Amino acid sequence: MSSQQKNETFTITQKTKGRFPNLPFADIKQAVLGRRYNLSLVFVENSFSKKINAHYRGKNKPTNVLAFPISKTEGELFINLPLVKKEAPTFSLPFPSFLLFIFIHGLLHLKGLRHGSRMEKEEKKWMKKYSLV
Repeated sequence: MSSQQKNETFTITQKTKGRFPNLPFADIKQAVLGRRYNLSLVFVENSFSKKINAHYRGKNKPTNVLAFPISKTEGELFINLPLVKKEAPTFSLPFPSFLLFIFIHGLLHLKGLRHGSRMEKEEKKWMKKYSLV
């Protein structure tokens, strides 16, 4: 199944079975990256996530999110929906909240942040702003 939602600077493509929750992806994208940032968000399955993770990161396993900055004003996020759904209980979050956390995590990678205390502080700020904690 493949479906697509689009506005001028934000595209969501679904390459998974089932549906993803109706969440404020566009609002969060705009708040974190800005109105002019061109973002492509693609929801994928485990097999595709594993394939691109192996190709680009040399890790032969699926991952929950992959962020690919193309330029300072454009990037792509691939979110592995089945894995995020499976991991949500591990983080004591309902699936929709964990999905938004993973989305925010990917957006922060697109902004150039790496794992560490600064990223965690930013994640908490955005999670609080969107009442996800």
